[in-house]
Amino acid sequence: MKLLLVDDHALFRSGLRLLLRELPGDIEFFEAGNPIDALGYADKAIDLILLDLSMPGSQGMSALEHIREGFVDVPIVVISSEDDPALIRQVIDLGASGFVPKSSTHRILIGALQLILAGGVYLPMHVLSQSSRRALTPTTSDSSESAPPVPGMTDRQYEVLLKAVRGQSNKAIARSLQLSEGTVKAHLSAAFRILGVSNRTEAVYAAAQLGIRHRADS
Repeated sequence: MKLLLVDDHALFRSGLRLLLRELPGDIEFFEAGNPIDALGYADKAIDLILLDLSMPGSQGMSALEHIREGFVDVPIVVISSEDDPALIRQVIDLGASGFVPKSSTHRILIGALQLILAGGVYLPMHVLSQSSRRALTPTTSDSSESAPPVPGMTDRQYEVLLKAVRGQSNKAIARSLQLSEGTVKAHLSAAFRILGVSNRTEAVYAAAQLGIRHRADS
């Protein structure tokens, strides 16, 4: 597994490397002190990116925007000293797969990354408790590997939804699944209706609350 750490503090990156050794499997680390240097690893088949938003030379969300453009299909986890719900919503809007406050314990961090690597999304509990949407009951973890965890959602709708909440654009989803963009939009619209949400950001929140993740064979 290849992890890319993007943070301007070398000491913080070193600390992350030690903590992340607890993740299962062999890990190869790549490091960058800014978004521009991070793009130099775009050809390394990165599996997961951990990104600090507050770096010199990056204005606001520009760091996330640059990384998202350069790593279209790679899940991005934002790690920040801030945990304002409005900021987190903006991060999700820009395609991040998760947000972990720097105040979190290392156990929370490891658990969050394991969830995201399994195809899920992670948001802090205080944010999830504030989000409002129609209540849905997920299936058990055993059955989630053989059927979508949301009643009424087809396999294809679920597959498209998963890619959308991981930050992939309609164009990228269409390319990977060999569908037209119109078909992707139709599947997303249906999935959003079933979840009781109106856009990708709300869908990410819903997915996090339901514990939605990729099935083992996807």
